[in-house]
Amino acid sequence: MKLGVLFSGGKDSCYALYKARKEHDIVCLITMASDNPDSYMFHTPNIDLTKLQAEALNIPLLFGKTKGEKEKELKDLKDLIRKAKTEYKLQGIVTGAIRSEYQASRIQKICDELKLECINPLWHKDQVELLKELLQNKFEVIITRVAAYPFDETLLGKKIDEAVIKKLVDLQQKYQINPSGEGGEIETFVTNMPLFKKRIEIKKSSIKYSKNEGSFTIENAELK
Repeated sequence: MKLGVLFSGGKDSCYALYKARKEHDIVCLITMASDNPDSYMFHTPNIDLTKLQAEALNIPLLFGKTKGEKEKELKDLKDLIRKAKTEYKLQGIVTGAIRSEYQASRIQKICDELKLECINPLWHKDQVELLKELLQNKFEVIITRVAAYPFDETLLGKKIDEAVIKKLVDLQQKYQINPSGEGGEIETFVTNMPLFKKRIEIKKSSIKYSKNEGSFTIENAELK
């Protein structure tokens, strides 16, 4: 099928793309930038850099904007998906949803209304296994946001490796957090993956952190 990927630039949307591409033709990426950093639907850290990732993937990107108002942002997403369907003759949409019923049900509803297949390659996947598979498949992923106790600023900007996975598993056992951040505890950015023609090199960044919440902002990056 000809598919579009709901693309945030984080590990889940990138890995969903990677898996879906083994069986389907990925013809475009669909990114929605929300003005609301606490959007119910959309990943927000470093969202503008999806344009650089799209260039690295050599896949066209449709980039839309929304104020991020609950439920109204869904209409904005539907309009962007409709545009992608028309421009690229889409037959379906790929999402990186793992466990969020809120996101999955709303995207499924949009797909039903637009007569598109909704494909969720990571749905109900074990979160620790997901992190391990990213390493096995040579994904380079950094943590760009933390938003829950007991995470602190030491994780911001960190590349996910075996030591970080072990730390996340330990925190899961102690505090019942989602190790892959499915509950919004952490968010990520992919700097390299097997489908990239070039890797992304971060030239300048900054960290803000206060009271169990912080972000790693990429201020300058380029393809290498």
